[in-house]
Amino acid sequence: MEKTIGKLVKGRYIYTADAKQTVFEVARSMTEKRVGALAILEDNRLVGIFSERDLMTRVVAKGHDPKKVLVNEVMTRNLIVASPKDSHAEAMTKMQKASIRHLIIVDGDQLIGMLSLRDLLLVEINEKAAELEFLQEYIHYTPPPIQ
Repeated sequence: MEKTIGKLVKGRYIYTADAKQTVFEVARSMTEKRVGALAILEDNRLVGIFSERDLMTRVVAKGHDPKKVLVNEVMTRNLIVASPKDSHAEAMTKMQKASIRHLIIVDGDQLIGMLSLRDLLLVEINEKAAELEFLQEYIHYTPPPIQ
């Protein structure tokens, strides 16, 4: 039975930043937390996502000063979201179609968590490893002698 992404994010801390923080502050927070994206909140309401890609394409490449630009000026507002009931395969399909590496998980208007492509690939790897182990056991199975 395939895991839902809600189960994958259950119990994980949700890293967020405030829309009025500077890009520098948010980038520093991302570095400290060792994450590639943060959900952006305004008055505790999800309003966007800020990723390493946003930092590079909308700040660095355009020559903006990260200490002067607010994250709400350069974040991604057009959010691609998933339901906690979605399978990891459905989540990967959404991410592939949208060419994104981070997916926000929401239940109605409540932020549940965020997954990276790496998280979903680890699920794939673990499933393939389990299949391989089963096949190895099957191939090397020696039935008991007939008496």
